[in-house]
Amino acid sequence: MTAIVSNARRWGRAFQFLQLTKPNVVSLIVFTAVIGMFLATPDMVPWSILLSATTGIALVAAAAAAINCLVEQKIDAVMARTRARPLPQGTITSSQTLVFALVVGGIGLWLLDNMVNSLTMWLTLGTFIGYAIIYTIVLKPVTPQNIVIGGASGAMPPVLGWAAVTGSVSANALLLFLIIFAWTPPHFWSLALYRKKEYAKVGMPMLPVTHGDHYTRLHVLLYTLILTAVTLLPYASGMSHELYLFSALILDFIFIWYAVAIVRHYSDELAKKTFRYSIVYLSLIFAALLLDHYLYRG
Repeated sequence: MTAIVSNARRWGRAFQFLQLTKPNVVSLIVFTAVIGMFLATPDMVPWSILLSATTGIALVAAAAAAINCLVEQKIDAVMARTRARPLPQGTITSSQTLVFALVVGGIGLWLLDNMVNSLTMWLTLGTFIGYAIIYTIVLKPVTPQNIVIGGASGAMPPVLGWAAVTGSVSANALLLFLIIFAWTPPHFWSLALYRKKEYAKVGMPMLPVTHGDHYTRLHVLLYTLILTAVTLLPYASGMSHELYLFSALILDFIFIWYAVAIVRHYSDELAKKTFRYSIVYLSLIFAALLLDHYLYRG
């Protein structure tokens, strides 16, 4: 019985550390990074690169998420959607979080440098610094454009995947970067619209707090239109074919419908649906790119 209780506590502890890594966010990061790997080659990605790069990128992303939780623990304690995280609950200490992030991130960078290539390691380290330091510490507390500027680090995963396979960064890799970069503002501002009161309570200068709902809703529509134009670039450049174009047009039409509805008939429930759709949207856009890539190869 004692052993069962001990194991339960041990697994409970492991789950607390797992929560620090924001697994839902990291899974989307890893997904787009893996798609970037496959799009970089007409053939199968070597298993050694696939496993090492995926693990390394996932570990560094997890470390960045843990640092984000560490820096924002006081804010997380106030906001409804984050107050159950381990640091606000006191189940994990700040020093434990810092050590965890350094160890996990260090292992990830070591894997990338020794099992993949140095370019991927340095790009991943730059992405870590961009998210954990520049976005979380510098931009997020001081400017409502934090999502736009900080979106550069969030848009890097497919570039990291591409670099892991080719050892370089091409124009096509940058198109993948642009898709996520343009996707980030409407994705996060949809969330910020229905969480505005919570952001205002903690003094976070998100766009709805500083410029109001109507301004933010217009910008959700504007950036959704920009995103639509960007998602057509892979077809226009010859990177993809008709299957991707057809898929992108359908997905873009639905996103625009949500964005227009937010402007004309706003409700918190509609903003929530838009936020949830944006996650599905990004996953399906990259899945369409992958399917198109292998369907038309050769």
